[in-house]
Amino acid sequence: MFRALPPVAVILGIAGLIPFVFQGIGAVGASPERSLAAVHGLIGYGAVILAFLGGVHWGFTLGEEGDAKAVRARLGLGVLPALVGWLAILAGIVAAPPISLTILIAGFLGTVFVETRAQQRDLMPSGYLALRWALSFIVVVILSAVLGARLIGAHVLL
Repeated sequence: MFRALPPVAVILGIAGLIPFVFQGIGAVGASPERSLAAVHGLIGYGAVILAFLGGVHWGFTLGEEGDAKAVRARLGLGVLPALVGWLAILAGIVAAPPISLTILIAGFLGTVFVETRAQQRDLMPSGYLALRWALSFIVVVILSAVLGARLIGAHVLL
């Protein structure tokens, strides 16, 4: 049904980690102003990437023919990551960054688990799930480290 995952997708996926790494480092920096700006940058980028992940599923779905009910369900599920990202941004505005980070962690984990179920039904290209698990693992580790550091008030000297 799908062709193999192009190598450029792997390269671009890995490159997409760069803002997570740099914003994550900045979010635990010594300067409170800079670290707060970096954590908000991290939350915003995480929300954008979640929306992108949902859009990927729209792309997969729009290119296939099949059961109309299944297509509707998949399109609906494709919207959820964007909504989770939006909630993370909103939580950062009305509540606190740790809540936003927790929402993003749940969003990335939830998305990759749903994708695992979709792969079991042969709804995605080969190699996509392995890439998504690897990238999601790194993102969740970064988000979790920043969350933990912010909860205990730890900062590193940069």
